[in-house]
Parts: sequence; structure tokens; C-alpha cells
Amino acid sequence: MSKTTIFVGPLKHRIIMKSMLTKKWISQHWFKIILLAMFILLLQQKNLNLEFNLSNQQPVAAMQTPTETTTDKASWFSKLNPSHLASHLAGGLTEKTESITIKDLKEPTTNQMGYQDNLANTYSNMTYRESAPKAVPTRTKAQLKKLKKQRAYVDRFANVAQVEMKKYGIPASIKLAQGLIETNAGESRLSTKNNNHFGMKCFSKKCKKGHCSNFTDDSHKDFFRKYKSAWASYRSHSKMLVSNKRYSHLFKLAPVDYRAWAKGLYKAGYATDKRYAEKLISIIEELNLQEYDELN
Repeated sequence: MSKTTIFVGPLKHRIIMKSMLTKKWISQHWFKIILLAMFILLLQQKNLNLEFNLSNQQPVAAMQTPTETTTDKASWFSKLNPSHLASHLAGGLTEKTESITIKDLKEPTTNQMGYQDNLANTYSNMTYRESAPKAVPTRTKAQLKKLKKQRAYVDRFANVAQVEMKKYGIPASIKLAQGLIETNAGESRLSTKNNNHFGMKCFSKKCKKGHCSNFTDDSHKDFFRKYKSAWASYRSHSKMLVSNKRYSHLFKLAPVDYRAWAKGLYKAGYATDKRYAEKLISIIEELNLQEYDELN
């Protein structure tokens, strides 16, 4: 039986070969093709939704309140953190932006430099205002708890501060306000372990054993005085202010002028905090500590 030979031209042969290869490739990659098609459909759907949302949005001019300027909007937008910004671009912020508040500080186990933590003070019980409010606003439970601790400290040391005022001329309000800040309302490690209520440091290189101890403050190797009692710390603070020439100008002020005393302490270099005077005045006026300056 003779075989019949079918002649196929070069062009047709190439077409047949490409068709066979295409079918083979499709049979091998059909699953990937389906996934790609689904992905394209999803992209198209997302684009349609985006166009629909954009078409329904109100003009910016209509959304802007009369008191809100373009500069204010730019400033607010610049304060958004990356996660908020991403959320905003994806579909808008759904929750009202709240002001950032500092959470209550806890005693950490290690400081930023990696040393074993031994902080002298965390200031977690202190609150500061630009100025004392005329009417006390409604306070949260956390604020009331801090206020209770501050009041307990004042009640404990008010008499001591007044005794020091009679003897040395230092306003009792200033004494109490400094004590509140430097002891974190009586709870700092420096005050509980060293009875040191005013952040008194030790600069002597030949001090006896038990005279001072190391705490983390400006650095991890700051040495602070140790006292046998809180009263001893109050007296040491008074003697230091009286004997140090840097503070001599303060004693020319009236003992009831707590504002001038607060500003004078800062200018004399008692603390490096630029808001130190402002914080002292705020605490005094919020707790009405100036009442203890009126000696009978």
C-alpha cells in the first residue's frame, strides 16, 4: 500500500508549529492565566470605585470652615504620622483626630543609653498648665489621682516649709512647689531611697560612705546627696540657697513674691529646664500654695 505525502509550505508549517506551541504553553500555565485575569478584573473594579468616590466628594472650599486657613490645614496635614497618612489616602480618616497626650510614665527597666535604669525622677505625678485656670475644669480619674498625691505631699510638708520660711526667708510656696517637682509628689526613687527632696547633687570627690549615691539623671553617673530624713533635706536646701552667691539676689525679694522667686531660681541656674519657672508658678497657683506664704 503506497503512502501519500502531503506537502506543506514553509509559512503554513510555521503557523502550525506556533499554534501547537501556544496550545502546549496554555495547557501548562492555565492556572496562572486565570489568576492574572482575576487580578485584572479586581484592578478594574477598584478603579471604578475610586472614580465613583471622587465624583461624590464635596469641594474642598465647601468643607473648609470660615476660621480654618490654608496654612492651618497644611500644618495639620504635616503632623499626621505615616500610618494616619496611609489611612487617609486609602479612604479617609474615619475617626476624629485627637490631641496627643503624654501617658503616665512608668519606671522602665533600662534607659535609652542601655544602662541599668536607676532614674532619680519620672515626673509622672506632675501636671503643668500655661497658667492656673480661674475655674477648675472637670478632671479625669487619672488627673484626680495625681491631684490627690500632690495634696498629700503638701499636707505632709506644709509646716516644714513654713518653718524654713520663718528662719531663712524662702517662700513656703516655692519650697513646696520645688519639692513636688523634684520628688514626683513624694514618689521618686531619689526621695524614697535618699530622702532627697530637692535634687541636691554631690560634687565632692572625697565624700564619706553613705554621703551620696548614684542615680540616672542628666547622665547615668550623677551622684545625689543622701539624708537621714526629709526634714534634713529641706534644711540642706535652705542653707544652700542662703550660702550660694548665685541666689543672693533672691533674698532681696519679698517672701510672698513667688513669681519673682520662680523666675529668679531659673535665671540663677537652679534647673536646666527652660520652663522651670513657669512650672513652679503653675503648680503654686493650681494648688493655691501661695496661701502658705501668709504667716500668722
